[in-house]
Amino acid sequence: MIVLNLSCDHEHLFEGWFASSAAYDEQRERGLVSCPVCGSTTISRRPSAPYVNTGASAPVPEKKSGLPTGAGAAPAASVAPNADVVAAAMAMLRRLGRESEDVGDRFADEARRIHHGDSEARNIRGRATRDDVSELMDEGIAVLPLPADEDLH
Repeated sequence: MIVLNLSCDHEHLFEGWFASSAAYDEQRERGLVSCPVCGSTTISRRPSAPYVNTGASAPVPEKKSGLPTGAGAAPAASVAPNADVVAAAMAMLRRLGRESEDVGDRFADEARRIHHGDSEARNIRGRATRDDVSELMDEGIAVLPLPADEDLH
C-alpha cells in the first residue's frame, strides 16, 4: 500500500491510497481517481516521499511533548490506514450500496426532488456528471461521490 499526495486541476490537495504506483496510474487513466472536494478527475501527483506500507510496524519515535515546536508548527502527517481500517471502510461502502436505492442516471434530478420535498426522503445512489455534482453542492444538496459499484467488489 502506498500513500500519494495528489491535487486536482482546481488545486485541491488530498491523499490517495493505492496498492502500487501502477495501480494509481491505471485507476487515474480509467477516471476512477477523483477530487474529494470538487469531483474533478484531472488529477496529478504532488511532490512527496510516498509512504509504503510493508505490513510491519515501524518503531514510533517518542514525542517529548504533545505541543508543536516552533512558531506555527503543523501536526505530524497521518499514517496510512492498516488493512483492518481499509476492510471496514469497504464494508461500510458496500452497506451503503445495499441500503440505498439505485436511481441510475436520474441521480441529480431525484436528489433535487428529495431536497425540495417533491419525493420521499430516502438514501439514493446513481450516476452524475462532475457538473451535476458541483451544481447539487452549490444548491446545498449533500452528495458523496463514491466509486462505482463494480469497483467495490
